[in-house]
Amino acid sequence: MVLSVGELGERGVLKRVLARLEAADAAVIGPGDDCAVVRVDGDLVVTTDTMIEGPDFRAAWHSGFELGWKLAATNLSDVAAMGAQPTALTLALAVPRDTPVALLEEIARGMNVATRELAPGCGVVGGDLGTAPVITAAVTALGQLAGQAPVTRTGALPGDTVAYAGDLGLAGMGLSLLFAEAADPDGTADGRPLPRLREAHPVILAAQLAPTPPIGLGVGAARAGATAMMDVSDSLSIDADRLARASGVSLELDAALLTAGFGAQRGVAVPVSAMLTGGEDHGLLAMFPADVALPAGFLPIGRVAAAAEAPLTLDGAALTPSGWDPYVVRWPGA
Repeated sequence: MVLSVGELGERGVLKRVLARLEAADAAVIGPGDDCAVVRVDGDLVVTTDTMIEGPDFRAAWHSGFELGWKLAATNLSDVAAMGAQPTALTLALAVPRDTPVALLEEIARGMNVATRELAPGCGVVGGDLGTAPVITAAVTALGQLAGQAPVTRTGALPGDTVAYAGDLGLAGMGLSLLFAEAADPDGTADGRPLPRLREAHPVILAAQLAPTPPIGLGVGAARAGATAMMDVSDSLSIDADRLARASGVSLELDAALLTAGFGAQRGVAVPVSAMLTGGEDHGLLAMFPADVALPAGFLPIGRVAAAAEAPLTLDGAALTPSGWDPYVVRWPGA
């Protein structure tokens, strides 16, 4: 028998969900009170992100575990991009009344495992449950700077090295594959081909459905002297353009460096076009002074130059940003 959230009720659902979560190291008071209490060292960084079934993910493609993992990973990467150590997450989750309770348990388990593997010591400290026409999730992530200054988007300087850490282009390739081979003509997600696709394309499917951003490299980048940094979620070209504008500089990307560093990722050939326009890898784009050795995990992909008419170039040619914009892009069937 498949038990729905409507049949079990909020108290019963909450009991099952909380059983899937481990305590965060920084939690003084965890789930169960009006607020959680979290101990922090130094300034606190805070970020919030929403994911809505349809425009942001397709339930037919994600398992509950993968969805929970992705909810955690995509927020942890924002904390890492500030040079902070993630300490805690909260989750507000609203679902239709006929949603199986087991799905919520798997979402919680996915978030728990993701925090343990990507940001040890971090955990879910609270949240809220509700109902909605489609699965709707909002995650807030907290991080501590431990006395260090935050690394923002505004500090890049001419002469800096442009560097990147993490997957690049794989998640976008995975999404294109899903729409090409696991969607009906109108774009409606179809989960039936997934077992075959997972077997044939495990790396790019995993990069899209359960990304593994390099969370642990954020603090190291800050300590190594990163002048600017950000999470790459919408695409390298869009986010690099944002950073260039925020810092008042231009970024000169080098196709040869991109190919040398990221042209072959875990056995998958990735074209430069996919690196530039694919989103959702959640890697770290960082600028370092030219005389600083890049910390482990970061590879050079270009250089910072003075502000120019084109904030972003590839091999000297102006590059128009392209990727994900929730107010412009509309996925088929959404």
